[in-house]
Amino acid sequence: MPSYGFLSTHPPTRCGLATFNSTLAAHLTADGTRGGIVRVTDRGDDQRAGPGVVHTWSTCTQAGWRDAAAALNAFDVAVVQHEYGIYPGADGEDVLPVLRRLTVPSIVVLHTVLRRPTARQKSLLEQIVTAAGAVVTMTGTARDRLLVGYSVRPEKVTVIPHGAAEHVRVPADRRTRPHLLTWGLLGPGKGVEWSLQALARLQDLDPTPTYTVAGRTHPKVVEHHGEAYRSGLHRLGAQLGIAHAVDYQDVYHDQAALGRLIRSADVVVLPYDSHEQVTSGVLVEAVAAGVPVVATAFPHAVELLTGGPGLVVPHRDPAALAAAIRRILSEPGLAARLAGRVRPLASDLRWPAVAARYGALAERLVAARLPAASAA
Repeated sequence: MPSYGFLSTHPPTRCGLATFNSTLAAHLTADGTRGGIVRVTDRGDDQRAGPGVVHTWSTCTQAGWRDAAAALNAFDVAVVQHEYGIYPGADGEDVLPVLRRLTVPSIVVLHTVLRRPTARQKSLLEQIVTAAGAVVTMTGTARDRLLVGYSVRPEKVTVIPHGAAEHVRVPADRRTRPHLLTWGLLGPGKGVEWSLQALARLQDLDPTPTYTVAGRTHPKVVEHHGEAYRSGLHRLGAQLGIAHAVDYQDVYHDQAALGRLIRSADVVVLPYDSHEQVTSGVLVEAVAAGVPVVATAFPHAVELLTGGPGLVVPHRDPAALAAAIRRILSEPGLAARLAGRVRPLASDLRWPAVAARYGALAERLVAARLPAASAA
């Protein structure tokens, strides 16, 4: 089995990318395969080396990409998480010299593929795909965007879904009232204000639903705007007269606690404002757990939920959100039918299956490189 070097944000950083990378790394090295993390951080004083971290790339360090590449070259395959905002340089362009300096095959995981990129973003992503050994998108929508909107070689692109934990066996907290749930890092664009307005339209139900909003405010939002968004949600809930029904859990749940919370939900609500989001780990976790989902029409939701285990509604439309939630809570058999549509999807979404596909891709890259190395 090849050894793996991972380049990404990583715990103790708390963001979706860090969680994804740490989970993928854990599964790819669970059998004792050698692995190491090259952790990217934008905090110059944050040099803590957690378990598995072999190098920390502070984005404050001039030309830090050189040492990052050297650390990755100590492994057989480099797995690189890509978002425009995590690496230094304009649009995170310093990831490109890392890729070009690698002497080992690389897999670049694209967490964002923009429909309308700037000229710089488009050029950068095309160069990243050229430099990579293989590129992974997590949805067919992202792959299609990449092939239609960018000049890339189709054979380099593989679709591997975002992984999901095994929450099905986790006991749920028993609730006496219908329970709505939104979780993840909080900030503008999360759309929780639309859910609050939808909840206000559901007060005629008996019993009335409760709504949990679980998660810390995104650290970059706190850095620039403090807790203004969260405070605004509290004010809106009070104005709508539903503050008593909303539980804000300003914590970062571990997997066990998150599993119990997800399994306690009757409906997961994803009211995101984004029209661009081609990957949502929260959506995959909810679907894999068998909980009905109501989501706005962001690309990943449209792909995964249409005809599947949830309902898709227009953006910024609390009346449509309320109507969809009401259907799931009130229409006989609908929740069970939606949950039943998960079964064909669930096994492919579990982390062990997802990691196995990354492992197979890595092995193909290494095998393809061996004849070339022998010839040289």
